[in-house]
Amino acid sequence: MGNCLACFKEPNSTALDNSPNCPKEMPEAQLYPAPSHVPASSAPSETILSNGNHLTALPETTITRFYPRKTHSKSAPAMGLTDSKPSDAKLNALFDQYKDSVEDSILAEGIEQLCRDLQINPDDFRILVLAWKLNAEQMCRFTRNEFVSGLRAMRADSVKGIQARLPEIVTEVDQNVELFKDLYRFTFRFGLDSAAGQRILPTDMAVVLWRLVFTIREPPILGRWLAFLECHQSVRGIPRDTWNMFLNFSEAVGDDLSCYDDNEAWPSLFDDFVEYENDQANQNISKEKDCEGLIIIEQND
Repeated sequence: MGNCLACFKEPNSTALDNSPNCPKEMPEAQLYPAPSHVPASSAPSETILSNGNHLTALPETTITRFYPRKTHSKSAPAMGLTDSKPSDAKLNALFDQYKDSVEDSILAEGIEQLCRDLQINPDDFRILVLAWKLNAEQMCRFTRNEFVSGLRAMRADSVKGIQARLPEIVTEVDQNVELFKDLYRFTFRFGLDSAAGQRILPTDMAVVLWRLVFTIREPPILGRWLAFLECHQSVRGIPRDTWNMFLNFSEAVGDDLSCYDDNEAWPSLFDDFVEYENDQANQNISKEKDCEGLIIIEQND
């Protein structure tokens, strides 16, 4: 900083003016700025007055320019635009906000609060994507390791960070077939009650999860497949192989099942589905013919 203005006061000349033996009046001191590279003029080092007193001159000073200096500062980087590694301390603190008071896990109540903070419904597709990125072992439970490791991989250590990353990940999954297949396979495991040793997904849960995971990349036959399952209460569960192969089946049979080959080694449930759909189609054809016959009879009358 520049010097304080108080440093530039004039010297006190009262003692000189009151001396009767002073041969002449001392010139009035003047203050004016000088260029910073030119030293100010200096008085003799010592002057003997007529009364015998010695007057020592003020020490030589350099008058410094007084003006505000320009500061050159680099602007801070915009928040959220860096790829810095998320802080483990922040990740653990975030986990602690939602974890259960007894168990070191985020349970149903904590997950609901997290969803409220994210402003996302618990049954939203993005929450399934979040669970997939955390590699959660089961529904309604995020362990500390799953939460911290998963968010670190997502490069998010705050609620706002999660909000920003989820839409990006959804777009990646929608555009990348292999990523979607990985999410699809994860969904089956996620729906199982692993604590109870469950190996087959209950049909009603499978229907819910099929609707959820196919929020994107929905196959044309999905609606008919789910209607078939809901109409056949005898189908009590969906094994892992049936779940995984449905993705291939939906791609192979086409929009109208016309490409279905019963010689392929599909699960028997798929054969039952195709047979049911063909029966429905034949019934519709018979009904259409019956309606056409009635129309012809009425016209002849």
